[in-house]
Amino acid sequence: MDDHSSMRAEKKSNAELPAALPGLSLSSSGYVLAPVTAPAHVGESGELRFQIRTQDGSALTRFATAHEKALHLMVVRSDGDQFRHVHPALDKSTGTWSLPWRWNAAGTYRVYADFTPGDTGEGVTLARTVEVAGTYAPVVSEASRVARVDDYTVSIEGDLVVGSSSDLTISITRGGEPVTALEPYLGAFGHLVALREGDLAYLHVHAEGEEPQPGETAGPEITFMAQAPTTGRYLLYLDFQTDGQVRTAPFVLDAASTATEGASTEDHHHEPHGH
Repeated sequence: MDDHSSMRAEKKSNAELPAALPGLSLSSSGYVLAPVTAPAHVGESGELRFQIRTQDGSALTRFATAHEKALHLMVVRSDGDQFRHVHPALDKSTGTWSLPWRWNAAGTYRVYADFTPGDTGEGVTLARTVEVAGTYAPVVSEASRVARVDDYTVSIEGDLVVGSSSDLTISITRGGEPVTALEPYLGAFGHLVALREGDLAYLHVHAEGEEPQPGETAGPEITFMAQAPTTGRYLLYLDFQTDGQVRTAPFVLDAASTATEGASTEDHHHEPHGH
């Protein structure tokens, strides 16, 4: 193969690779997630604090509301355990985001800031790593389509398919009865976060249907559209609200190049952590 043919083949190969995913860098789109300060040890109470900065080092203070919040903070350990989705408060005079914080387990954590700058209208997801001292007991993920949270049973149907969007339908029951009083949360009847195991790349997952109106309820099913960028294992976390309380149900799905090839058939009990 001559040099020109080699270059053409390389360009074709590169073109077939998925674009860089959010959540893999502390900088993107001209913004930087500044160092995160937080308690250094398990069980120590304190604050988690950070700033979003522009390229010149100044703190960003103007944010647009997206999914009812100016910034969504996701925190998860490198093995997928201890997931939290929270909403810190902004000090507009300094551009510092903060909230009370306490680590429940040691390990290496990925901290994601998902926000929309007030002057662009385009969402940005930045991430940093935080180390927490203590005895580390890693969790090995297993394919899991059913989660039990308090007295709720949450199951997920559908497959993650590489390169094309597919439906994921989540059903919620309580005491064997369908839950039909799901309350709006973050502009939908559920909020689903998906992370790629291995590098914890952050996937955007979209809820289907119209934005719910105040006082409206739904259930027992919620449907989302999702797309896997590569084959492999994905960690999913559903936030849903009933009786004014938000709960999180975790799932683990395997994605392959086709829906039938990518089906996760094993149902393992997997308890949520970090809430």
